[in-house]
Amino acid sequence: MRWLAGWAGSVPGTGTPAHEPGSDPLRTVRPIAARLLWPGPDPLWAVGDWRPDEIRLVTLRPGATAETATGFPDIPQDPDQPPAVPPSRRTSPTARLAVVGRCGASDAELRSGLAAARGGALRHLTAWPGSYTAALQLGTRTVLLTDLAGTLPVFHTPWCGGTAYATAALPLADLVGTGLDAAHLAARLACPEAPEAVGTTTPYLHVHRVPPAHSLSIRSGRAQTASYDAPAPSAGGPAQLAEAPAVRELTRSLLEAVRCRVRTPASAPPGGAPPRPRIGADLSGGTASTTLALLAAATPAAHQTGATAPRPDIPRPAEATPRSGAVKGSWARPQATAPAPAGLTAITFAEAPTAPLERARTLAGAVPRLHHTVVPATTHALPYADLADDPFTGPLTDEPGPALIEASAVRARLAAGGADHLTGYGARQALDGHPARLADLVRDHRRRDLLRPVAALARADTATEGPLTGALATPVSVFRAARRLARAPYAEALEDAAVRLIARRGPAAATSPGHASTTALTWCVPGPAARWLSDAALSGIAVRLRLAARRPAPSERPGERRARLALHRHAADYRTLVQATEQHGQRLHAPFLDNQVIRACRLVPDGLRVQPGARHTLLRAVLAGAGIADLPADWGAAPHTDRAATVRTGLRHAADGLTELFRAPLLAELGLIDLLAVQKDLAHAAAGTAPVPLDGLADLVSTELWLRRYTARQAGSCWTGMPIAARRALHPA
Repeated sequence: MRWLAGWAGSVPGTGTPAHEPGSDPLRTVRPIAARLLWPGPDPLWAVGDWRPDEIRLVTLRPGATAETATGFPDIPQDPDQPPAVPPSRRTSPTARLAVVGRCGASDAELRSGLAAARGGALRHLTAWPGSYTAALQLGTRTVLLTDLAGTLPVFHTPWCGGTAYATAALPLADLVGTGLDAAHLAARLACPEAPEAVGTTTPYLHVHRVPPAHSLSIRSGRAQTASYDAPAPSAGGPAQLAEAPAVRELTRSLLEAVRCRVRTPASAPPGGAPPRPRIGADLSGGTASTTLALLAAATPAAHQTGATAPRPDIPRPAEATPRSGAVKGSWARPQATAPAPAGLTAITFAEAPTAPLERARTLAGAVPRLHHTVVPATTHALPYADLADDPFTGPLTDEPGPALIEASAVRARLAAGGADHLTGYGARQALDGHPARLADLVRDHRRRDLLRPVAALARADTATEGPLTGALATPVSVFRAARRLARAPYAEALEDAAVRLIARRGPAAATSPGHASTTALTWCVPGPAARWLSDAALSGIAVRLRLAARRPAPSERPGERRARLALHRHAADYRTLVQATEQHGQRLHAPFLDNQVIRACRLVPDGLRVQPGARHTLLRAVLAGAGIADLPADWGAAPHTDRAATVRTGLRHAADGLTELFRAPLLAELGLIDLLAVQKDLAHAAAGTAPVPLDGLADLVSTELWLRRYTARQAGSCWTGMPIAARRALHPA
C-alpha cells in the first residue's frame, strides 16, 4: 500500500503519549519505511513503493523564483524534528506543492498551479492529465485535494492538539489507537451508494474521509473541508456541449491520459530480475480496454520523462502527411513517424467467449506494436478462490470491498501484464447513462429522448420475460418510475427508504434489464446485502436517513446525483482492487477515472449517453479522431462472459471455505447480520437451488474476510516511535 501522511497544527505535550512520560510525540513518531518530502513542524511523508518520477515538488521562497524538482528531496530522512511552534507564531511565507502519482503536467504548469493555489484557485491543481494527489503548504496552512472519482481519497483525525492526515485510513487508526466503527460497516452493507447513510465516516472510529471533489484545509490545527468542484444548480442542469464538441474534448482528454502514462518510463525491477514489459493493456473484448490498448499502441515513444520535459506537440517532419483524425491535436501519424513503445503487451483471458477472443487476436494481428498474450484459465482465476486455500494470507486493504473475493484472479492476470497496466475500469460509470438519468430527461421535458432507451429495454425484456411483459409492462413501468423520481421530493424519498429498510422491503433480484432500470429510478436504493442485516443495524441506518431528510435537499438533479454516487462507489471498489492485487513495482492505471476524463464525460449530453450502445459509439468516435478507423463492424456488439455463471462456479469450489468462514462470523459478533439467514442463503448459492443476489453476497463475504484479516494483524504496525499497545477487543469502546 502506498500512501502519504503528515500532520498540521500539532502542539507537543498533548494527545497520544510517546515512549516515556514527558517526551514529545512529534519527535519520535513517524511512519515506517517513509521518505520525507518536506520537513518542519508540519511534515509530509511518502510511504511505500513510490517511483522517483512519481514525486514532483515545487518550492517558492520569499524573494526567489519557484523551484521544481522530480524525485525524493535530498534531505535527511530521519531527522530530529525541531520543537513544534504554536500555530499562532508560524509565520513562514514559504509555499510548497507536492504532486504525487502519475501526473502529465510540465514544470511550468506546476509552478503556475502553485501561484494560482496561493490566490485560492485550487481547481487548477486538478486539471492536469493523470491520476495524482496534490498537497499544499501555504505558510501556516496545509491543503490536500481529493480527485473527482474518489480513487485517491484523503482521511483525517484529531491528534496531539492538531490534525493528522493521510491518504489511507488504517495508518491513522493505528496512530490514534482507535477501534472499529460497526455502524459504518452496517451502512456500507445497507446503502453503499447513499452518503446520507455512510456520511464521512470510515471503518475506524474518529477517522473521517474527505468526500470526492473536496479539499481538506488545516489551519491552526482545525480541519475544514470544502468543495472545489461544486455541481451546477438544478435549474439549468450541468454544462454540456453538442455531440461533436463533446467527442472532441473526450478524445483529447483520453489521448493525454494515455500519453502521460505511456511516455513515462517505469523504474527497473529490483534484484537484477529480467525487466517486465513496460506497458500492458487489456484486450479482452471490452470496448473501453480495447480503446486504451489501441491508443497506447498509437502513442509515439519518448526519450525523456514527462516529469522533466515540457509538453510540446509531437514533432511533425516536413514529409509527414496531414493529420487524419477529426480532432484537433490528435496523434494520427504515418507508421514511419511514430516509433512504437517497446513491449506493449495486450492481455486476453482464455475464459472469454470465442467471438471476443478471436476478435482480440484479429485486432492484435492488425497492430504490429501489440504483443498478444492469452492468459489460461485456472481454478485460481475464479472468484472466491482465496477461500478455497487460506483466506487470511491475503493483503489487508484499507477498507473492505467486493474486490477482495476476486483478488486472486486479478493478480494472476496482472502477472502477465506490464509494469504499467492500462485497464478500462470506470468507463461504464463515466460514460454510460445511469437509468436514473431518464428522470432528468422528464424534468427537462425531453420525452422524445426517452423513446429509444425505453424501446431497447422493451426488446431486452421481450427476450427474457415474453412479449406481453416486454411490449406492455416494461415501457409503462419505466415511464412511471422516471416520472415519479422526477417529481419526488428529496425528503420524502429518504423517509420512504428508511421505511423500506425497517420493513425489509428491499429491491428484489433483477430478473430483466427493465426491472433493474425501474428499481434504480429512485433517490436512495438499499443495497443487495441489506436483506441479511439484523433489525438493530437496519434501525440505526433508518435513523441516519431520517436525520438526513431534515437537511437541505441537494442542488443536483436526481439522475445526475445517482450517476455521480455510482461512480464514487465503483472508484472505491477499484481502489480496494488496486491495494489487493498490485505487486511491487507494478502500477494499475484506470484513465477513465482521471479528473480530466471525467470532466470531458460530463460534457456528453444526457440525451446521447442514454441511447443504446452510446458508450461503444463514443469510443469508436474517439478512435476515429485518433486516426484508428479500421475497426470491425460489430465492435462492441459481441456477447461477453456470463459473469453470474463464473461467480456460481467459484462459489461451488469455495463452498467449504464459505461454510467455515460463516460458522462463527465476526459480523454476527458485532450484531450486524442475521446469521441463520446468511447461512441458509450461502447453502442455496453454493448449490444453485435458489436465487441469491450475487452482488450482495460479494459485499457480505468481503466484509467478513476483511474483518478477519484486520483482527489478525499487529496493532500499531504502521508507525515507529509508538508504545506497544495491548491487543484491542473487536467491539468498539
